[in-house]
Amino acid sequence: MITIDGSEGEGGGQVLRNSCALSLITGEAFTIDNIRGKRAKPGLMRQHLTSIQAACQISTSDCDGLEMRSSKITFRPGKVVPGEYSFAVGTAGSTGLVLQTILMPLIYADGPSRVTIEGGTHAAMAPPFDFLEKCYLPIIDRMGPTVSAKIVRHGFYPRGGGKIVIDIDPAPLRAIDCMDRGELISRSGMMKFAGIPFDIAERMIKASRKTLTDWREGAFIYRDLPDSEGPGMAILFEAEYENVTEVVAGFGKIGVKAERIGKSTAARIAGYIGSTAFAGPYLQDQLLLPFAIAGGGKFTSVKISQHTLTAADIIERFTGRATRFSKLDDGTHLVEVGG
Repeated sequence: MITIDGSEGEGGGQVLRNSCALSLITGEAFTIDNIRGKRAKPGLMRQHLTSIQAACQISTSDCDGLEMRSSKITFRPGKVVPGEYSFAVGTAGSTGLVLQTILMPLIYADGPSRVTIEGGTHAAMAPPFDFLEKCYLPIIDRMGPTVSAKIVRHGFYPRGGGKIVIDIDPAPLRAIDCMDRGELISRSGMMKFAGIPFDIAERMIKASRKTLTDWREGAFIYRDLPDSEGPGMAILFEAEYENVTEVVAGFGKIGVKAERIGKSTAARIAGYIGSTAFAGPYLQDQLLLPFAIAGGGKFTSVKISQHTLTAADIIERFTGRATRFSKLDDGTHLVEVGG
């Protein structure tokens, strides 16, 4: 039984998600105390509860302490069973984060699966659907499995109501190295909004263009979604390279000017383009789990986050595989997942 203090390191829900995934793959049971101990609202929230319930539902696992605001759980893993599954967060809690809990175990199942998840698809503090589809899953596909994703309905904070469908054709993960992003293919920006006046979306784009002055006029697109999918808005910038795509997102928030969101989001994509790193700050921690399961691999990235350091610690506890970090002369960081 592995015992984890949920307040250590980054102290958030990632500890829960990685622990459930690794437990199902390694067969190691675990206990987590002080769940989300560093958060303003500690304990299990709806999306964390749904993530753990999903881990139990795709397997013969059981879990003690599985209730809202619980500060401690004990998870005993069972056999993962492929199939067709549906989960609903019930709030704008992230569909992508629920998926991250069960994706690796289903990739190692002995048959294909289809997973439908309802909840938030575009909200702060979680990867938007576009990131999963264009940044993360293509790298998983390069490692052996085939995972396709489609969005049926967008879901913004605070209403949620989004829906994604993921098809998983499993295969053993093979180790790869991701050291070179390759040549730049395209740069684009998309403004997604639903139930929000167009002029607000326009102001956000105009502010971003003051930073992205060398982007072509046609690179910026507006997508006016049905009012029933809102209210909400997200600005997404995409930089596609030969070997990787980066997606950076900003989300509309009450009390925060559209111009401020547009400017800050544009600055983040400009920062990535200006570096030579393969992985941006969010792909960085997402690659650790599949690389560790595959037995190793390495990639370059931007500044190492506390999120990533915490993920590395949890992975080592379950697998014994350490992750090494070193800064390179060009300012990027080398991340080597131990074999």
